[in-house]
This record gives sequence, C-alpha cells and structure tokens, in this order.
Amino acid sequence: MSWNKRCSSFEEPKKSGKLRECAVACMDNDVACPIKDCKHWLEYDEDLNCCLISIELNGRMTLREIADRLKVSFVRVKQIQDKGLKKLSKLRNKTVLQTFE
Repeated sequence: MSWNKRCSSFEEPKKSGKLRECAVACMDNDVACPIKDCKHWLEYDEDLNCCLISIELNGRMTLREIADRLKVSFVRVKQIQDKGLKKLSKLRNKTVLQTFE
C-alpha cells in the first residue's frame, strides 16, 4: 500500500451523503439543531448542536476537544476511552479464541 493511500484517511472530511437529513438541513441553513431529544444533539453552538456535524466539520479531534464539546473533563474522556478500548480488546480476544475451538 502506498503512502498516499494510507494518508488519505487523515485528510479533512468532505460533506458526505452519510449525514442525517436534519443535519444536512442544519448545515445548509447554518442553523443550530432544535431537536434536543436526538441522540446526536450536544450543547455546542459552534458545531450547530450536532455531534454528526461536529465530526463532519472537524474530522479527527483530540480528547480535549471532545471534552469541551461534552462539557466534561479531559480526564473523564480519557477514562471512557480506556474503558472502551479494554472492552474492545476483550471482545477481540474472545472472538479469536472462538475461531480456534
């Protein structure tokens, strides 16, 4: 695999067709999302109150940027990340063991 193909995933994301209709409408009209009971809603006006739009606009984010958007501490985001990675590791190990049985 060439270096360019590997690095292409690190480029800034372009507006994709994978956004929900409401997110596309909010982006097109530059209006914050009014649907507070949506599972993608977050209280961050700079990203139009939508985590999907936040990812679309910013691409990869640091843990500190995520903490700012979620209004929790950087340490708490790190704890959640570590716990998730631990679960994924256990799941991967379990899947590998099942294939050998």
